[in-house]
Amino acid sequence: MNTLVLLAVCLVILFCGYVFYGRWLVKQWGVGEGDIPTPAHTMNDGIDYVPAKAPVLMGHHFSSIAGAGPITGPIGAAMFGWLPVTLWVLIGGIFFGGVHDFGALFASVRHKGQSIGEIISANMSKRAKQLFIIFSYLTLILVVAAFAAIVASTFGATYENGVLNEAKSATQASVAMVSLLFILVAIVFGFAVYRRHTSMVTSTILGVAAIVVCMAVGMNWHPLYFSTTTWMWLIGLYITIASVTPVWILLQPRDYLSSFLLYAMLAVAVVGIVGAHPDIKPDLFPAYTGFAVDNGNGIQYMFPILFTTVACGAISGFHSLVSSGTTSKQLDKESDAKPIAYGGMLLECVLAIITLCAIAYARETGHVKGATDIFAGGIAAMIGAIPGLESMENSMYTLLVLTYSAFCLTSLDTATRLARFMFQEFWLEPGETPKDIKNGFKKMMVNPYFATVLTVFLGVMLGMNGFMKIWGLFGAANQLLAGIGLLAVAAWLGNAGKNNRMFLFPMSFMMVVTICSLALIVRNQILIIMKGGADWGPYAQAIIGSFLIVLALELAVEGYRTIFKKKDPDGEAPALD
Repeated sequence: MNTLVLLAVCLVILFCGYVFYGRWLVKQWGVGEGDIPTPAHTMNDGIDYVPAKAPVLMGHHFSSIAGAGPITGPIGAAMFGWLPVTLWVLIGGIFFGGVHDFGALFASVRHKGQSIGEIISANMSKRAKQLFIIFSYLTLILVVAAFAAIVASTFGATYENGVLNEAKSATQASVAMVSLLFILVAIVFGFAVYRRHTSMVTSTILGVAAIVVCMAVGMNWHPLYFSTTTWMWLIGLYITIASVTPVWILLQPRDYLSSFLLYAMLAVAVVGIVGAHPDIKPDLFPAYTGFAVDNGNGIQYMFPILFTTVACGAISGFHSLVSSGTTSKQLDKESDAKPIAYGGMLLECVLAIITLCAIAYARETGHVKGATDIFAGGIAAMIGAIPGLESMENSMYTLLVLTYSAFCLTSLDTATRLARFMFQEFWLEPGETPKDIKNGFKKMMVNPYFATVLTVFLGVMLGMNGFMKIWGLFGAANQLLAGIGLLAVAAWLGNAGKNNRMFLFPMSFMMVVTICSLALIVRNQILIIMKGGADWGPYAQAIIGSFLIVLALELAVEGYRTIFKKKDPDGEAPALD
């Protein structure tokens, strides 16, 4: 199979899915009917609820959901061959992930921009909401820990016997410097657009030009050589500030400008694939390797491992938290929901397919040292293989590493803000907002600064003290979020008298995948414990995994009762607004 043929076929399929299936979903749900104003207008507070132009919000949403997932996921699942991964990305993206992200955004917009937890509370029960929020908050803490550690390691200088090695630390220092300059540019961009009312076209042109300048400066002047630990605390300080400042100052502009790095990366990848169009060599990257594969860490089974590993490239529970946490509070009009949520998911599928092409050429050219090297090395090597562009391979490699780091940073502060929302919502009764709590213990619990500081402290401490010991649970936990998100939106649509049949198979499949995956994890950890000598990691994974299985079963039972309960023919369905 040729990489160019693979990419072209997948692009056509994804485009048809967006046009035809996406249009059908809009009609079935009544998206945009009646010109109902969105929460960004009805609840505009200048901090979290702020209407954003569609391109700006697309930049935030796509930068937040992309993260490292659509790159690391396909790389991890590649052990089963490129064909199973490709099929799951296409089928999962169009019929699972796109429906999940679009549905979560639309449901949140019709619930005053509140999270999936509040949708569960309104359509299932308060207990189900509390269970979901506890689970979501703990998952987000793990995301904050992991992404903070990834970014810190990308920035951290190399020390040998306690002595700084500047030569080996130059790339990390460059990436750190560009990232810091990028933040300053975003702040200026936010003030220019929202306070000086500079036109979006002018601001975008100047912003993109500033990004190029930042990259040129950072690659040639990078005086900041800090250790990974120091960067962890600095990143913690940054996300604390970023998560409580108004979205127009930093979140919207930085993610919007970050999206241009992402689009540039996609463009570079497409140029590489079109120009070099290498074949996928069966001896290096087979189409199918088997249902059970030994990857060096034991036997891995395609079901359920494939469906929890690809994650963001096909469907991810984290997306529902972004859709219902930050994006829904900034949506200018309902008609923007389809291109931002459904389109954003399918664009992430494109990135996953590009990653498969990168894997094929990375194995051929020897770039196999981790996900960053596989993706950046594979794409950069394609550029270097194009006649006349040989000298650009190193610079393209640096650009791609920088973009990968930018993904993680955008997802990091979005995850922190989402965790803050979740923590606050846990203490609220249905219909309450933090402003309604006047005094007492709950007043402190719903305080955004307290919620943020607690979240960052827990995330940073876990990031520096062994988050990898429980990271094995993340794939299953993330897909459990997806299953619950599908369940919640299906329950709401059913209660409102709308067609929810497109959710029934995806949510059932994801719940089965999750429970099977968690059961395997718990079994494997128990076997490790029984052999003796295990540290706290296997115990934690076994206990948390068992809790998640019980949680999944309880929420599934309650959700299915809600969805399939007998409707009162004389009753009125809940309003969709």
